[in-house]
Amino acid sequence: MSQSYDRKDRKPRKRASALLAGNVEINYKNVELLTNFITERKKIAPRRMTGNTASQQRQISKEIKKARYMALLPYTVNHK
Repeated sequence: MSQSYDRKDRKPRKRASALLAGNVEINYKNVELLTNFITERKKIAPRRMTGNTASQQRQISKEIKKARYMALLPYTVNHK
């Protein structure tokens, strides 16, 4: 029998949150931190990619939206 991998047998690895590493304050002024939670297309990355908890994800998305409104982060890839 060949070694075939069943999707049921493999467990996906849980990504550790970047916020759990230290005592990090989530703020719209901290653009370097918020860019870690945005994709290349400038969309807010989902929880399964970032490894955040639900409350962290809500807070991050709120702060990203504030930073976009204040023009610290872009809404899209290129503005025309």
